[in-house]
Amino acid sequence: MEPSLARVDYLKVGVTAQKTMRLLPASGKKATQKVVVGDQDGVVTCFGIKKGEAVPVFRTLPGRKISRLELGGALNTPQEKIFVAIGSEVRGFTKRGKQFLSFETNLTESIKAMYISGADLFLCASYIYNHYCDCKDQHYFLSVDKINDILCLPVDKVKCITPVLACQDRVLRVLQGSDLLYEVELPGPPTVLALSNGNGGDSGEEIVYGTSDGKLGFTQITGTKAIPRWEIGNEKKRGGILCIDSFDILGDGVKELLVGRDDGMIEIYNFESADDPVLRHDYALSESIASIQGGCVGKDGYDEILAATYSGWLTGLTTEPVHREGGSGEELKLSQEMQSKISSLRNELEQLQIKVLQEQDKYQQSSQSSTALSSVPAFSVNDKFTLNKDDASYSLILEVQTAIDNVLVQSDVPLDLLDVDKNSAVVSFSSCDSKPNSNFLLATYRCQANTTRLELKVRSIEGQYGTLQAYVTPRIQPKTCQVHQYQIKPLSLHQRTHSIDQDRPMNTLMLKGQFSFAEIHSWIVFCLPEVPEKTPAGECITFYFQNTFLGTQLESTYRKGEGYFKSDNISTISILKDVLSKEATKRKINLNISYDVNEESVRHTLQLIHPKLEYQQLLAKKVHLIDALRELQVHEGSVDFLLPKYRSILEEADQLLEEYKRQPAHLERLYGMITDLFIDKFKFKGTNVKTKVPLLLEILDSCDQDGLIAFFDAA
Repeated sequence: MEPSLARVDYLKVGVTAQKTMRLLPASGKKATQKVVVGDQDGVVTCFGIKKGEAVPVFRTLPGRKISRLELGGALNTPQEKIFVAIGSEVRGFTKRGKQFLSFETNLTESIKAMYISGADLFLCASYIYNHYCDCKDQHYFLSVDKINDILCLPVDKVKCITPVLACQDRVLRVLQGSDLLYEVELPGPPTVLALSNGNGGDSGEEIVYGTSDGKLGFTQITGTKAIPRWEIGNEKKRGGILCIDSFDILGDGVKELLVGRDDGMIEIYNFESADDPVLRHDYALSESIASIQGGCVGKDGYDEILAATYSGWLTGLTTEPVHREGGSGEELKLSQEMQSKISSLRNELEQLQIKVLQEQDKYQQSSQSSTALSSVPAFSVNDKFTLNKDDASYSLILEVQTAIDNVLVQSDVPLDLLDVDKNSAVVSFSSCDSKPNSNFLLATYRCQANTTRLELKVRSIEGQYGTLQAYVTPRIQPKTCQVHQYQIKPLSLHQRTHSIDQDRPMNTLMLKGQFSFAEIHSWIVFCLPEVPEKTPAGECITFYFQNTFLGTQLESTYRKGEGYFKSDNISTISILKDVLSKEATKRKINLNISYDVNEESVRHTLQLIHPKLEYQQLLAKKVHLIDALRELQVHEGSVDFLLPKYRSILEEADQLLEEYKRQPAHLERLYGMITDLFIDKFKFKGTNVKTKVPLLLEILDSCDQDGLIAFFDAA
């Protein structure tokens, strides 16, 4: 049975961070619960709902922004003490709002993740994990990559303290004291962790994780290793997962999995069998879901899903039916309670409109006076710039706490703007200067009213690097703009992976020189995405990468004074050689560069490219035939006389055009890669073959793989 859920907007607070809203335990079965939320204005707000209205329990004074909010208390008792992380401090409040704790930790950075179990407090900054017991330092761990979330397996079931860190390098790190017990490799960077069923299951070892690329997974953390149970891919290309909860919203006695995503999607997964969960229901809000909880909020006896959005809306999806009584004709008579609520909202709206007009007049008068001071209104922008493995493109997501007026996108490197289905903004392009070091892309997105979230997609060219800038202008007065910058790296289409295929034909680049470990690490950070900015601990580090467009691989191993790079794509090695040489020259460091080119790798890379090339050439030919075939269809009235392959082109015309539109310059991109491969192969031999490029392009047009390989061998 599909759940019947009605949306209710309860309250709006300030901008909220991930996992900063919780429901306090109910005083009785099916009784309403109080909501507590912390925002980036530093305010902790606790409220309940009476007769559809939010009634405050307490509200703290503004201060520094709240990065996390958790509930705690003695083990096996109701968890009703409220703990918030503010900077490097943890504060505790009772359910009535009385502050009982102010604990200044020894962390030098702001707290990014927090978990509480009885007297144990687990805190994480960007790379540092600390465990405190009764506010006394117990254990410490330095992670090799950024920590996104933390939880601890329930001590009453597991009988030992087992913290689990979700790290940006696609790894769960299971700790024991201050030591790493083992690592769990995941398919994507984990952003959120939750205990399965809210309690870790019967064993207490079961956890659910969500990743930034929208995957959902379930694994069992035993004392010696992890046992993966299931994983759900992101087939619908939805946003990254920010929050997870377990709650029986369907009322069938089994807790469902509630998932909140950064594209505003709320999902309910049902466990119909012991196997993978099934998506039973989804609901779309207009902004990212920072926190999600299941409980009873609006009315006794009616369960609901409560979500806190980025801009601070507390929105419920309630099982309470909307009461309407049938009247004469098509008229519907609203209940007395609903009518009074509408009346009070109208009065409140009128008062707000009057207040806005008064403030506008006040501002106009003050701005025209001789002592006027201009002030720039502050606004918060939540941005995300990530590489998508599926289509080798970058997603730029911009979310503003108020409506967006327009976004100007500017780039000093060649980029292709791709279509995004969810994007309803009107885009216009400006012509760019052809001079060196000028703009390659200038585009303006004009948003519709009440648009607070904009998603763009761009595709870069490896070897060409620079900066993408987004100028965000919201609909506020006076007009103001924020600029956000994103680095397009030389090997921008490479993504971190856990291992590579060592049997592939590899080209090797070796560097030696008087450089430190920190210096060569900074060069790798400059060249490749998903590398932690902090210099890794130890004397040597190895990273593995995969090209999301071609599937070629790269192994990077370096230490003080030495660097070794292996790839089955000679163009990757060529780009690394050029960029690392340039970076070393800037620092006046002499490099001793040597390389070993494997001739087989060129043939191998061509074989990887050819199926994509063949598909795109066939797609382009089909698209070019569509207009002529449609004209023939109109002229003849029937297409029965056409060959089946031409009839199928007409039948699939809309899908073919849509696919071709979604991938502009795809064929040109593949031609460019093959041309670069040809030039790079002979560059390492000391030969300039640029004069032979026109002949290469002729062979590419013929789509003859054997002829192409023969040309590479004979040139």
